[in-house]
Amino acid sequence: MTPAEAMDVADPRGRALVVLAHPRPGSFNHALAAAAAGVLTARGWSAGLRDLYAEGFDPVLSAAELDTTRTAVVSPDPLVAEHQALLAAADILVVVHPTWWGKPPAMMSGWIDRVLAPGVAYRLGAADAAPEPLIQLAALVVLNTSDTPAERETEVFGDPLQAIWERCVGEYLPARSFQRRTFGPVGTSTPEARAGWLRDLERLLPS
Repeated sequence: MTPAEAMDVADPRGRALVVLAHPRPGSFNHALAAAAAGVLTARGWSAGLRDLYAEGFDPVLSAAELDTTRTAVVSPDPLVAEHQALLAAADILVVVHPTWWGKPPAMMSGWIDRVLAPGVAYRLGAADAAPEPLIQLAALVVLNTSDTPAERETEVFGDPLQAIWERCVGEYLPARSFQRRTFGPVGTSTPEARAGWLRDLERLLPS
């Protein structure tokens, strides 16, 4: 059974959704996502892996989806609606993407824009109100890759991805456990280093 098929199987442990955004098949991001889905499946979770580039996910938010104060925004895109249903049913969310210009790729940003919609992820009474979360995750795990040394990412750039995922998205998708790890620099890494990173991944995932 593949991780994608496993998402459709009822499991008493709960459901895990792994969302991958990297355009190059065979990238280390793909290895991280497959490893995460595999570890979670082995631990008894029903884990589904969704590859946004492979699926042809459209990241462009339409005007019809823009009203954040509606009770619910129903996407006209069936693939977006499918992802919204998977997110609403998930107990664990794992997102995997590289760091580009201190932010996620446009594909992942578009997934956030379109999938974390009113009536799915949160309810908002007014445009300036605090969100009322509709999803309570047991765990939110963010796996990033970078070619920037960790010290420079933190000291020079202020680690913007931490702010995006923990303080921005995390307010709309509160989780009892939040874990984030950046692996790299990937471009100059050895096969031994990458194998070690894949082993390190296991400690970031719920048991």
